[in-house]
Amino acid sequence: MAQSSGEGLTGDKPNCILEPLTLPERQDTPSTPPNSTDHAAAADSGGDSDRLGCLLCDQTFEDYATDRDMFLAHLLVEHKLVIADVKLIADLKRYAQHWKERLRDKPLTEFCSVIRTNTHPTDKAPSEDFYLLCDVLPEDKELREELQRGRLEQILTQQHKERTDAHFSRACLFCKMHFQGNRCEIFNHMTFDHGFNVGQPDNLVYANEFLDILQEKLEGLQCLYCEKTFKDRPTLKDHMRKKLHKKINPKNTVYDKFYVINYLELGKNWESIQAEDDTEVVSVDTDKEEEWGDWEEEGAQAVCLFCDVSAESIDKLTEHMMDAHSFDFRIVKESLELTFYQQIKLVNYIRRQVHQCICVLCQERFPSRAAMLDHMTSQGHTGIPDKSVWDQPQYFFPTYENDTLLCNLEDKESDNGCHGDGIVVAEELHVPNEASVLRDILRS
Repeated sequence: MAQSSGEGLTGDKPNCILEPLTLPERQDTPSTPPNSTDHAAAADSGGDSDRLGCLLCDQTFEDYATDRDMFLAHLLVEHKLVIADVKLIADLKRYAQHWKERLRDKPLTEFCSVIRTNTHPTDKAPSEDFYLLCDVLPEDKELREELQRGRLEQILTQQHKERTDAHFSRACLFCKMHFQGNRCEIFNHMTFDHGFNVGQPDNLVYANEFLDILQEKLEGLQCLYCEKTFKDRPTLKDHMRKKLHKKINPKNTVYDKFYVINYLELGKNWESIQAEDDTEVVSVDTDKEEEWGDWEEEGAQAVCLFCDVSAESIDKLTEHMMDAHSFDFRIVKESLELTFYQQIKLVNYIRRQVHQCICVLCQERFPSRAAMLDHMTSQGHTGIPDKSVWDQPQYFFPTYENDTLLCNLEDKESDNGCHGDGIVVAEELHVPNEASVLRDILRS
């Protein structure tokens, strides 16, 4: 719950959505009210959990974070042993313990590949044998996968704990507003009121630690995106606003720890998973482009303006909105003689109001969408306000980036969106109003 408000890096601005939103992919019935990472230490717990023991002798290393390189150097120098892809091991301590037990009575050659160096006749240094422990060995691969599953279970348990924690208490990074209870509220507040989007709160883990890092950077007058340091807070604020740097640096691997996606598959982080998705799209057979287009058209779902119900047919969706919400978009369009551009603005206006739980007609805000819909039904507020409210340039921009309904709006004047002899005529805009909107966007 928000307790107080104030001014920080950005001013609070109501009714402002700056991040891309997406509608639910499919909902036929009404809704009801890491691994390229160095964060294996996060899976450890307990007082001595960070202590590493050598696989082949009694040497121990007290702290994982600071002594891991010394541990690996010791294995290489003293025992000629190399662990492959050590960064991908979810729990290095348990990994080392397993192999320490296995190597008590058996030689390294039983499990490791042998690499002999300086074997060329011209090499002056004597040849040496090094031992490589890697996942080519089925036992090693199975161990790594088991540790990965264990870490994922721990991360999901931690995430569930944070999602259900009612004792969360934290101040906004950009203003004096304080939040208690569900952690989603502070992230949503920073997204909607300050344009600072770090993704869906339910995709995050170790949220307090994440916010600590961000707060420390801001207190150190450091930009969160380009990570440059500035002389004072107003200069930093100005920089982040003008450069659109109100986001974190995706190349900074320190943040990998806080996103669940980085724990899902062994050896893959968000970048590699995203690259795979992009590859799949690019690799679609171009000879079947027409079939692909047909598939997309058949599967496209238009979502109701007021709830999550969707349908492939606009007619069915219109019937649903009439029956469930007493709203007929076609009658509104015809009675107000809306142009194609005005239809777009009206849809985006309604989408934005409903997303923020604000009554479409009277502008009253409610704590939930269900409460807002109850109000609209009971008060008969399913109509449309005066054009001056929604016929604004800001509503040219889609509230949801995948809003199929916008693609099915009809333009009476032309099937191709052109007028007369094929010349596209831009809608006249009220310049002072347009300028006002641009100033608001730049100030947000």
